[in-house]
Amino acid sequence: MSLETFGWNATWTETFAPHAEAGLVPARVVCELRRKFYAVQLEDREALAECSPGFFHDARDVDQWPAVGDWVAVALRDGEADRRVDIHAVLPRRTKFSRRAAGDEEIEQIVAANVDTVFLVSGLDRNFNPARIQRFLVAARESGADPVVILNKADLHPDPLGVKREVAALIPGVPILITSARRRSGLPALRTYARRGHTLAVIGSSGVGKSSLINRLTGEADMPVGEVREKDSKGRHTTTRREIVVTSSGALIIDTPGMRELQLWGIEDGIDGAFADIAELAKSCKFTNCTHTNEPGCSVRAAVEQGTLPAARLNTYTKLKIESIAQGKIVAQGRRAQASDNRKKFRVLNAERDAWKKRLDE
Repeated sequence: MSLETFGWNATWTETFAPHAEAGLVPARVVCELRRKFYAVQLEDREALAECSPGFFHDARDVDQWPAVGDWVAVALRDGEADRRVDIHAVLPRRTKFSRRAAGDEEIEQIVAANVDTVFLVSGLDRNFNPARIQRFLVAARESGADPVVILNKADLHPDPLGVKREVAALIPGVPILITSARRRSGLPALRTYARRGHTLAVIGSSGVGKSSLINRLTGEADMPVGEVREKDSKGRHTTTRREIVVTSSGALIIDTPGMRELQLWGIEDGIDGAFADIAELAKSCKFTNCTHTNEPGCSVRAAVEQGTLPAARLNTYTKLKIESIAQGKIVAQGRRAQASDNRKKFRVLNAERDAWKKRLDE
């Protein structure tokens, strides 16, 4: 497989030019392994890669580390040209699907990079949750990729079309497809997105059937699939790592582990994109800082009262706005604390340097 198979084009060639002059070669990250090792696709083969010491020195934040879908500049190791390479740089990402990493720290985790279309998969079983679909849509809008909502497991619901109409009212303008991986229905519509060199990311909770859909879509992939609990339709993480699968049509699919809960990250633009109708209505509110709760002259609440805007949609929008503001404050506090700590370390280092200079002068 050539780099063109994995989406390399003239634009990437131009972006890579400074690294080519430095003697580096391009590669795409196709899988994240353990302990910061990666599988990368070179022009003529796949190789095991790790970040060079210089890369770790320059990449101070976790979101600057390589992620599946990234294009990277690598150096071949002497004597190990067929086995290992070192990553020296990550090319600027066109798009990135992010979330807040698990844990107590406010850290961005890149789920998939340089994605053209995001498939947001939801199962039409007991685990169906419209609010969750809207959360995933906000993250997709923030990523810069085109979102497509997939309502899978249509064979388990008596009225899939009714659910589609319900979801369409909550996310106007977003393509919604109904599928059943078990019955192989709705797949032709999915295949229209599986174009050569086109990168797709499949995102969703555990047990919604992401890997089953990929197996049906590719006709050749062998992603492991698992059963779901009968009482709540929640599944196990059958996909344990992110990786790129090349389909027979030449499309690239990034399968991702199921997310029990999507902790959003940096979603201000994503909210405006996912709720563009509310943002447009807000321009006519009496107050520019209207929260659409109890202020007089609110055009958004008026639309709800008139029945042209679903109350559930406004409710989700309000919650996401509050979450975004709170997260922004927490991140800002963390950065100020880190900057303060760095200044303290700098003063200590300067004091130590001055002390050594004094001793040398003596």
